[in-house]
Amino acid sequence: MLNKIKEFFREVKVEVKKVVFPSKDELIGSTWVVIITVLVISLFLGVVDISLSKLVRMALR
Repeated sequence: MLNKIKEFFREVKVEVKKVVFPSKDELIGSTWVVIITVLVISLFLGVVDISLSKLVRMALR
């Protein structure tokens, strides 16, 4: 059991060496893309929610 755990962490170490981490500029650019995407989608869903709630209110009258 202990050997399997040691082997697992050895393999993790090897795999982590293969990872290419983004530069600071790439990270900042990706962060802005995520923030803008979340804002656009949340605005869209807010408009859809308000529209559908008005339609349901009108239908129930």
